[in-house]
Amino acid sequence: MTHLRTSRTRGSTLAAVLALAGAFLLPASPAAAAAPAAAPAPPSAPAGAGPAAQHGTWSDTPHGFASLAGGTTGGAGGPVVTVTTPAGLAQYAGAEGPYTIRVAGSLAVEPFGHDIDVTSDKTIVGVGDTAEIVHGELHLNPGTHNVIIRNLTIRDSYIEGDWDGKTTDFDAIQMDTADHVWIDHNRFTRMGDGLLDIRKDSRYITVSYNQFADHNKAFGIGWTTNVTTEITIDHNWFTGTKQRNPSADNCAYAHLYNNYVSAQVADGDPVWTYGNWARGATKMVIENSYYRDVQHPYQADATAQLVQRGSILKNTTGRTDARGAAFDPHAFYPYRLDRAADVPGIVTRDSGPQKDIGTDTVLRVPADYATVQAAVDAVPQGNDGRITVRLAPGTYREHVRVGKNQPYVSLVGTGKRRSDTLIVFDTPQGALKPDGTTQGSTGSATVLVEGHDFTAENLTFSNDFDEAAVEISGEQALAVKTTGDRLTFKNTAFLGNQDTLMTDTPALTQKARVYVTDSYVEGDVDFLYGRATTVVEKSVIKALSRGSDTNNGYITAASTWKENPYGILITRSRVISDAPAGTFHLGRPWHPSGNPDAIGQVLIRETSLPAAVKASPWSDMSGFPWREARFSEYRTHGPGAAATTDRPQMSPADAALHEVDDYLAGDDGWAPHRRR
Repeated sequence: MTHLRTSRTRGSTLAAVLALAGAFLLPASPAAAAAPAAAPAPPSAPAGAGPAAQHGTWSDTPHGFASLAGGTTGGAGGPVVTVTTPAGLAQYAGAEGPYTIRVAGSLAVEPFGHDIDVTSDKTIVGVGDTAEIVHGELHLNPGTHNVIIRNLTIRDSYIEGDWDGKTTDFDAIQMDTADHVWIDHNRFTRMGDGLLDIRKDSRYITVSYNQFADHNKAFGIGWTTNVTTEITIDHNWFTGTKQRNPSADNCAYAHLYNNYVSAQVADGDPVWTYGNWARGATKMVIENSYYRDVQHPYQADATAQLVQRGSILKNTTGRTDARGAAFDPHAFYPYRLDRAADVPGIVTRDSGPQKDIGTDTVLRVPADYATVQAAVDAVPQGNDGRITVRLAPGTYREHVRVGKNQPYVSLVGTGKRRSDTLIVFDTPQGALKPDGTTQGSTGSATVLVEGHDFTAENLTFSNDFDEAAVEISGEQALAVKTTGDRLTFKNTAFLGNQDTLMTDTPALTQKARVYVTDSYVEGDVDFLYGRATTVVEKSVIKALSRGSDTNNGYITAASTWKENPYGILITRSRVISDAPAGTFHLGRPWHPSGNPDAIGQVLIRETSLPAAVKASPWSDMSGFPWREARFSEYRTHGPGAAATTDRPQMSPADAALHEVDDYLAGDDGWAPHRRR
């Protein structure tokens, strides 16, 4: 594309944008027009910070004792993999280094009751509520640390007739001398001995929102004379179990709150049927739990200490011991108690595997991955689940490449404003690669997105190449280039000069759709261009002045395939400019390599235009006349929207066929604009 020279520096552009911060807000979306600004460098992650994200109501950050002494992060910082076979699970669970292991479907372990060893720095999470391990055990050997096990059903290694589990040791999860383990939202039922065995001085453990069902010995802690284990047990449901709900032997601190123990197995046993038992030298605190149809709801050895506050007993018999002062959990970590009366409803609804856990894997930058690209590199080829890269506020100076076989990736800034999080680089198209060839559009882009179903939210993309400071052929410098389909940018900013945002497709005859909303795009020459079907809605577009009194540039340069009726739609938006009146074009037709089948389609509808827009706003390009392209306006307004003979206006009948729905629906009914 023809490049217009300028002496304006990138710094002055940012200053101008900042000066206009409050001047071009859209009434319908004030945040959309907030001017981007440079952000501070990202802070270092606090020690022990876990992945910070929300899936529905579920936090990915461990709480309780597992959050202390450096925290529990599991596989954070390592690759993400999906396993569908026991062999795959065993391979990655036992591998060296961190892994986030997504378990999909039912995995029947052979031989029956076989152990799957789990090594340090692992997250094992079921995808949705259907992931299960059948007649197999997850085993953490001595010294294993930093493990998260979530959202799994582990079931059915029970041997008929072996009610006491004396002939087999087929637990659901067993650990010996492990530390920093979070066991959350699992369902354990009908195993061969215990369901959950936390043994031999394991420390910094949290067990939350699990179901223990249809079993004799549910949950045991101890098997040591040392008093070292620190454990939090909250919002678990014990139902149809007989004993160990849990049994806590020689725990330094055992904090049990908001648990529900119900429908205990009634076999007439006067001793070994019970709810919670503080054994040995255990210090136990029980708060706001609920016991229904339970024998011996909570009891303590003469050598143990047990404090109970606020629990409810319904149809219970036997011991409810209180001994000593135990400890104050608030001295260790913050937590919030639910009302005891609400516990049955909360726990029966929210414990066990959940549909919305494991479907979105969260990777944190820089807490777990030093760079954005390092996090993207953790996304597996052929990825089949949403992976969200959450960026702490800061400036990330790097190229980012999301490959064509890395779908379902989201980049999300976690600052209060999109300007808080900036991904920026300064490569122009004409810069040389090591092999002596030029970078081209792909190499110049700060961020390249080739995978489908990508999203970005609450951040800024920039290419801050200073074209005034460098003499080079090929000064085009992209902030973002896309070739993937079904891409959404929400509350994002794109900063650059020429060719700021290129929305493209892998080939001319292929289609791809991009939706940009509540966002900001700036540039001077062809800064919104390509052959993808692209909708820019409820956004601000700034046409930057290049200091000319006649021609300061072009907003669009569509290269739409002639068989595609939908190219670029700018709707319900606002174009602003610091250029003189009558010096800016709405666009020109780009025919890459002179291809006559690239016939641009652009519609600007219901959008405010500034005085900088020319009375004849469309321009020829490289010998191709604009009148042979598909350029039009519909109900534009503002000082730059005066009707002339050189401004094709779309008829109401045609406009009815050029709504946002028409551009984005394709063959699959994609409608990101309706997901608010």
